Amino acid sequence: MFKLLSRTNVAGSEVSHPQPLAFQAGEKIGSRETTRELILNAAIRLFRERGFDETTMREVASEVGVALGLAYYYFPSKEALVMAYYERVQREHRIVAQQNLPHTRALRDRLAMLLNTKLDILKDDRKLLGALFRYTGSPDHPLSFLGKNTAPLRADCMSLFAEALEPERLPDDLRELLPLLIWALHMGVLLYFLYDASPNLRRTRRLVDGSVGLVVGFLGLAKSPLLRPVRRSVMTLLRDARLIPRS
Repeated sequence: MFKLLSRTNVAGSEVSHPQPLAFQAGEKIGSRETTRELILNAAIRLFRERGFDETTMREVASEVGVALGLAYYYFPSKEALVMAYYERVQREHRIVAQQNLPHTRALRDRLAMLLNTKLDILKDDRKLLGALFRYTGSPDHPLSFLGKNTAPLRADCMSLFAEALEPERLPDDLRELLPLLIWALHMGVLLYFLYDASPNLRRTRRLVDGSVGLVVGFLGLAKSPLLRPVRRSVMTLLRDARLIPRS
């Protein structure tokens, strides 16, 4: 389903980046999975070109050349299409992470690779993401980045940051806390990315480099036994807020 393209990461090594195979207009619909992918690809293309609000399910079906009822069979709503898009983004992010984390030695480079890869995956989707970010303040909306429906995707994203931290010697409490904090940083980077019109997202990538440097520097201080009471207080606060599970 994916072919791998390459780019160079901040450390100068090659990073494989998956891109969905393009389906050509008029391609015959075969298996159920191919039909589903055709519909999803057409929807994403229309969301990019016309916008989420302006695109209708009828237009998506027409773009693929299938009956409207068949489009609804695979995706009961536009929201279902977007959820499938979210899942695809996270799947691609995990593919790149699993390919490159084992070969990236420095923590700074591992974190920068994860953040820059997310930018690579989303670089054509600022218009779509800008329309979807409005749901963040509506926790009951199925497309809210902070809502119940997207919780598994958040957990999977945090697990990638946990894998990046795995080789580091860290206190248990900090190892539990950091994936959430880095995920929050990554969301801030994505919000900034929506407004960045610089070539190749130069300003956002500079923000990534600076932020990752701060995280690595922070770790050098946060690991100190003297800060254990502070870490304990932070963990208690986050558990009370249900941002991390109680042990």
